[in-house]
This record gives sequence, structure tokens and C-alpha cells, in this order.
Amino acid sequence: MGVVLGITGGVATGKTTVAGMFRSLGAVTLSADEVAREVLAPGSPAVAEVIERFGQAVAAPGGGIDRSALADTVFGDEEALRDLNAITHPRIISILKERIEEFRRKSREGEVLAVEIPLLIECNLQRLVDYVVVVAAEQETQMSRLTTRGLSLEQARRRIEAQMPVREKLQYADWVVSTDAGLDDTARQVEQIWEQVGKPRNRTQ
Repeated sequence: MGVVLGITGGVATGKTTVAGMFRSLGAVTLSADEVAREVLAPGSPAVAEVIERFGQAVAAPGGGIDRSALADTVFGDEEALRDLNAITHPRIISILKERIEEFRRKSREGEVLAVEIPLLIECNLQRLVDYVVVVAAEQETQMSRLTTRGLSLEQARRRIEAQMPVREKLQYADWVVSTDAGLDDTARQVEQIWEQVGKPRNRTQ
């Protein structure tokens, strides 16, 4: 049976980059964000529920959801974010569980599934994975990356503050990857983890 890595961290810490590095080393990858896109695809039951709750302002041409408009609506509004999570999270988690279970059934020893789940800790999903990899960055780095993507400083701040602080996630980590020092340093850390994957480790959480 293969090994399942859960990759988590804060917004703009580099989770997707780290997952891609594991993929380049031979891992199969799965992304909760990609599953979320499936859940909010045109025609899905969740789309109708989201529009009913948040209005036509979050609807996209073609029957889907304008993710940018939805993010602006819920980040900074705890009640709105809670309502969105109630609609989408059960569906996302169900699909993640199915695909992880499928990997476990079909995988052979030595194979690795790297699952990127931003809310792994918040949703108490650690039991879905064998090891937790927390991707960390200083808040200044997160802010810089978010504003480079086109967000205002206020939008960036709201998105960071809407999540569990990265430092709190560190206590759940089997491994931590710091991405402040650039891609080469990040890749070195990922390669070190790759060399240890599958070896017995003492779990403290």
C-alpha cells in the first residue's frame, strides 16, 4: 500500500508549488481546490445553493460561480464564510475521501499520493493521510504574493486573517517546508522529505 501525504498551510505559502515538486519526484497529486471547482461546476447542486445564499453577484456566465466575487463576499465575513463552508465542505470532503481510498486500494508499496488540502487541520482531516506536511511562510511573504496576484493590501489581509495562523498548524506537522528563501531552497526541503517518505516516524499528535 502506498503513502498519503497531506499538504497544508496558509494562503499563498506555496502549497501548490510544493505539491508540484512532489509530483515531479514521482508522486500522484490531488488538490482540494480542484475538487472544489468540480463541486461548483455549472449545473451542480452546490451552485444553486451558493447563488441562493449569496445572490446573483457571485454567478458566472455559463452557470458557474465567479470565484473571485465569491471570495470577496466571504472573506472578512465570518457568517458568510461559515455558510459557504456548510454548502461546499461536505461535498469536497466526500470526494477527497473516495479518491484517497481508491488510491489506497490500488497503490503498491513505494507509491505516494500528495494531497493538497488547505483546511486539513481546520476540518480535522488528519486521519485521511499518513503524514502532514505544513507549508509555511512569513506573513510579509504571503502579503507580497497575494498583492502580486492582483489583490489589494486589504483583500490580502482579510484572506490571511480568515485562516488559522500558520504557526498554529506547525504543531500538527510531521514535516515543515519553509518557502521564504526561494524555489531552490524549497525544492531541497521537499527532496529531503521525499527521501524519508515511507520510513517509520514517531507521531506526536
